[in-house]
Amino acid sequence: MPIRICNLALLVLYPIAWFAPLLRAGIDLPLFGLTEISVISGLQALWQTDVALALLVTFLAVFAPYMKTIGIALIHFGQMRRRVLPVLEILGKLAMADVFLIALYIVVVKGIGLAHVETAWGLYLFTGCVLASIAISHLTAKR
Repeated sequence: MPIRICNLALLVLYPIAWFAPLLRAGIDLPLFGLTEISVISGLQALWQTDVALALLVTFLAVFAPYMKTIGIALIHFGQMRRRVLPVLEILGKLAMADVFLIALYIVVVKGIGLAHVETAWGLYLFTGCVLASIAISHLTAKR
């Protein structure tokens, strides 16, 4: 599949990943179900409790990967110069930091033992999008 098409597919897959369940969390007690948490639902909760962290996570999870994908599409279609690529690669690395934060959250909660956390398909989709974006930018730089 051509690299352009893969990159354009990310413009559709990222929003799906933002609304997809990243994990299911709940208290380790019978009769209590698990709550599904997505990037968007997590951001909504953050905006109510910690605005500074919400701004950071919004940038890392939503704006950084999407701006990078759009930037690479502009390079592919000759609308932006290739010398912008190092900046776009930095944006991709910042987006990967968000996946790390989610993984860290899962490890901490599981380590405490008071709650039950399961990863969901959205975490794999979001991680796959970020990794695909890194690969696409690497292949674009090699061209």
